Amino acid sequence: MAAFLELQSREWRPPGLRDPEGGLFGCALTSSAPAFTFVADEEDEDCEHLLTLSTVSLGAGAVDECNVVEVVGRDCDDQEIAVPVANLKLSCQPSLSLDGFTLQPPITFRLAAGSGPVHLAGQHRVGKDWGLSDEDESSEEEEIAPIMPAKKQRRRL
Repeated sequence: MAAFLELQSREWRPPGLRDPEGGLFGCALTSSAPAFTFVADEEDEDCEHLLTLSTVSLGAGAVDECNVVEVVGRDCDDQEIAVPVANLKLSCQPSLSLDGFTLQPPITFRLAAGSGPVHLAGQHRVGKDWGLSDEDESSEEEEIAPIMPAKKQRRRL
């Protein structure tokens, strides 16, 4: 007996996403254009935007050198932070799966080393309500019983 999943059930969705919209995302980083900044539309004030990356790969014309891709964003203290997410080389690792690496814009992708071209692909998701429903909130608020120490047993000699 075979079981088939609907396409929606196989997609990763943030908890509470009720009305997803969006489309494909892609950009190329080269020595002449080593950075790309993804910024969400400011018109959508009531919407939340997510950028989910799926793959990073070297393009045609890439030479056998290390190509390092960094993601530049903001940390919890609103300080700029650059994190390398891929190190590609034509002879040993020409592509990399990022398996749904999700970021919140604005975000900059930068070719920190190498000449590229490096292609990033993913999905831009827009949700009108990222909050949890009342049902989801109540399940997260369930109390967990405290862990009690085990009682010591006395041994008889």
